[in-house]
Amino acid sequence: MRILVTLCARGGSKGVPGKNIKLLAGKPLIAYSIEKAMQLKGLYTDTDIALSTDNDAIKHECARFGLYTTYTRPEYLSGDKAGKVETIQHLLEFEEKQKKIRYDLVLDLDVSAPLRSIEDLSRAIQVIEDDPEALNLFSVSVPHKNPYFNMVEKKENGYFSLVKIPDSKFMTRQSAPQVYDINASFYIYRRAFFDDGYKSVITSKAQIYDCKHLSFDIDKPLDFEIMEYLIINNKLDFTL
Repeated sequence: MRILVTLCARGGSKGVPGKNIKLLAGKPLIAYSIEKAMQLKGLYTDTDIALSTDNDAIKHECARFGLYTTYTRPEYLSGDKAGKVETIQHLLEFEEKQKKIRYDLVLDLDVSAPLRSIEDLSRAIQVIEDDPEALNLFSVSVPHKNPYFNMVEKKENGYFSLVKIPDSKFMTRQSAPQVYDINASFYIYRRAFFDDGYKSVITSKAQIYDCKHLSFDIDKPLDFEIMEYLIINNKLDFTL
């Protein structure tokens, strides 16, 4: 099984400027994902790691942690409106052409959501391997709110009601159907996912990996501060 681990890190982060190489508890944010990719390569020998960035400073920082690249993300994939799947596919095709091979799985580690363990990744790979029909998998967490119970949206009549209208009224969140947050930590794709032209991770044959520990992505400065506090003060409920 050939695996390509991808790290996508453009230079133009708006929520937290310079986020991908900003120091988090003493090392660049992207270093956490590089280290996990290296650990995974130790478990799966037919694994390559690839970086997609448009920024020389990010390339330089990644090289300090052993990740080198000759690839530069094209400008049309570097803006705010560029799709993540399209960005990954462009990098995948570049790596396959360079190495003259074809990968079986693509594992994308989201740089902004580094709260993951090597056990998470290996178990998630096993989940998709055990289901030959699955096209992709994404990591999830149990949410604090449930659209069947305590999330509302505006309806056509101008009034507000539950996002999901159940067949019967659920009186507690625990009795409502289980739902999940996509926590953005990692995504796994079969090569067929890209062959079939999908542009979104939401497919008819998607699997999930439920992270049983804390996991969230950095979208704004407060997220960064919270994550740094948790790491420095050993407040995580798992081994990073």
